[in-house]
Amino acid sequence: MPESKKHRPFARFMHWGMAILVVGMIAIGFVMIQKGLPRPVQNFLFITHKNLGVLMLVLIVVRMAYRWLRPPELAPVALPPVQRMAAHLSHLGLYLLLLIMPLAGYIRVRAGGFPIEFLDQLDLPTLVPRSKELAAAAKAVHYYGSYALAGLVLLHIAAAAYHGLIKRDGVMSRMWPPIGK
Repeated sequence: MPESKKHRPFARFMHWGMAILVVGMIAIGFVMIQKGLPRPVQNFLFITHKNLGVLMLVLIVVRMAYRWLRPPELAPVALPPVQRMAAHLSHLGLYLLLLIMPLAGYIRVRAGGFPIEFLDQLDLPTLVPRSKELAAAAKAVHYYGSYALAGLVLLHIAAAAYHGLIKRDGVMSRMWPPIGK
């Protein structure tokens, strides 16, 4: 198959759709744990965060499967080996955290005995036992993972801006715009 200058439209759509969800989830996650929020607002944020987490898990699995089944066929861009390795590791970290975060959140909520309203409406079984220890471990993974994910997202945005605005080497334009050919 011939090499392309852009990612496939579906890959770009998934990237940008998930980018919006991830940034929103990070913002909601950091706001919902602030002290002094009115309880109805906090409840709304927790419910939104949990249910969007389910969506995020489904989307990252679809995205990873799509990437595995349809790897990008992009024309090479000349990058120094250190930048190529940094890009590879940061993308790997993003994919791993995007998988770990909703799983840890799910385990934390279910092991803590809390509902996930969307899944409960579907009458799906809880897949983890109720356990204070398991909930605490998953909560720690989710908490520290949130900072790692936020850091990698900022690094990813900075790298995209560097390639798009300073180097103008075509790296950012591979994923932009999110739609079209």
